[in-house]
Amino acid sequence: MAHIEQLSSIVLAGGKSKRFGRDKLGEELGGRTLFQRVIDTLSQISAEIIVAVASDQPVPRADSAAVKVVTDLIPGKSALGGIYTGLSVATSDQSLVVAADMPLLNVGLLKYMVEICDNHDVVIPRLDSRLEPLHAIYSKHCLTPIREQLDTGELAVRHFLKRVRVRYLETEEIERFDPERLSFFNINVEADLDIARLVLTGSRRDQVDGDGPTT
Repeated sequence: MAHIEQLSSIVLAGGKSKRFGRDKLGEELGGRTLFQRVIDTLSQISAEIIVAVASDQPVPRADSAAVKVVTDLIPGKSALGGIYTGLSVATSDQSLVVAADMPLLNVGLLKYMVEICDNHDVVIPRLDSRLEPLHAIYSKHCLTPIREQLDTGELAVRHFLKRVRVRYLETEEIERFDPERLSFFNINVEADLDIARLVLTGSRRDQVDGDGPTT
């Protein structure tokens, strides 16, 4: 079984917040910024947190000595380029990768993913046949196939999976820890922020559908 303290975490923060209309990572959620909430959760999982950003964007601020901000090694390559950058600089062999705009991460689910990641290059949730590549564990064995895919211009994360050892985390496993699938809820528009605030106060969960990235 992999050890929590040996795991790096990679936060993909290279998005432009175009749909939101402003920098969403600094928005307040329950007394903390959206970005700080993600960092605080990951601090319970790993000692090293790598934040991958684009070269032309402001660096998000976080109150944690564990955070190391790195600029995309290959600019303009979307989330896959951020994963490649994070894995390249990570000190651990395996890294948990999440998007920076996922405020409802579930520590129990994340720890379970760590527990089952041995002998696999990727551990990725599969919800009703939909993959969640920005809430997954990747090993450094993924670096070569990712780089080769980036060189072709193909940016969809799922395309390199057939070249590595993948452990799919199925719906029933996920729902043991997160029955409402809140982990995969991300902030795209203002209404999403309002829903997240209601969830955090216990006021409403019925509008959260776990809609995550389809990269």
